[in-house]
Amino acid sequence: MRHEFLLALEQNKCTGKTYGWLPRHMAVYEGGNIAGVLPLYEKDNSYGEFVFDSSWADAYHRHGIPYYPKWVVAAPYTPATGPRILVDPDRDWQEVSTCLVENVLSTRKTSEPSSIHFLFTTEKESALLEQHGFLRRTGCQFHWHNHEYRDFQDFLATFTAKKRKNVKQERGYASQTGVEIDIIRGENATDEQLQYAHHFYRKTFDEKWGTATLSPGFFMQIAETMGEQLLLIMARRNGQYVAGAIFFLGDDTLYGRHWGCIETHSHLYFELCFYQGIDYCIRHKLKRFEPGAQGEHKISRGFLPTPTWSVHWIRHPEFRQAIKHFLQHETEGMTHYLAEKHSHSPYKLQTPREPVRE
Repeated sequence: MRHEFLLALEQNKCTGKTYGWLPRHMAVYEGGNIAGVLPLYEKDNSYGEFVFDSSWADAYHRHGIPYYPKWVVAAPYTPATGPRILVDPDRDWQEVSTCLVENVLSTRKTSEPSSIHFLFTTEKESALLEQHGFLRRTGCQFHWHNHEYRDFQDFLATFTAKKRKNVKQERGYASQTGVEIDIIRGENATDEQLQYAHHFYRKTFDEKWGTATLSPGFFMQIAETMGEQLLLIMARRNGQYVAGAIFFLGDDTLYGRHWGCIETHSHLYFELCFYQGIDYCIRHKLKRFEPGAQGEHKISRGFLPTPTWSVHWIRHPEFRQAIKHFLQHETEGMTHYLAEKHSHSPYKLQTPREPVRE
């Protein structure tokens, strides 16, 4: 949600007409100064959102009703929970947030989006938006929590014997590949390292699915403007980088985002994307590690199921009712899913759940 991040996306054409993220940001002012902002985008697709509504769009299409354009309040291409209603800390949050929400609902009367979607909201925001007629949707990610571990071995000691053995084997296989690991803050990254990071990122998209929307210029710009929050974990073999993972640093949280490689080495993915990240969090006393969307394979490596939220305003009255009923059933199913996946925890004792984030 930093201005530097959103600006780099726009200036390097990672958002805009090409990819269907048209900036329509909304701000409210008090005394000539900005009191609050909504990072708002007009969308003609659902790409890069990670809250999947393709079935809703298909249903609209089958009934001859346009689903696009729609409005989205989100961090593009970033499935991470955080504030979406940005308020000056010296202002009254409730007052400014209500003003922004009422304005976006008022503006839609003239612009006529089919729907408005706030993605990966906090509990506080979700509750406020529900009061204004938005429908809440519950999702699931897998997060790691730091319970003041002294080091990686201290963390691993909380696992059952079988799960602990599996992790040790995976780390052992990775160490036998002959690669060396570099941990690089964006502010210290060379142009060559940033180019490698982008190449790995793009290669994964080219080989698997989707579109690599982030350009080399984007990575160069954020390394310069917010380099203290960009983290690269790269693997070298014989002096050449062969794999890398891209992370972002929050105040107390590490966010894993992208991975790629040009050589295949046993379990190197788990080492770079998960274990090195956990190590980093322990050393730097970060509270959480959110490694991105989906991935039940993360559970056995210490990441527990965690609910996420999005909230949705639907213009069409009949579709609103249909989606409301759908979400009620989906939420029931998600509640059972979260409980069932939590039962597969690798920990000897159930670790305390993290409090709901405001």
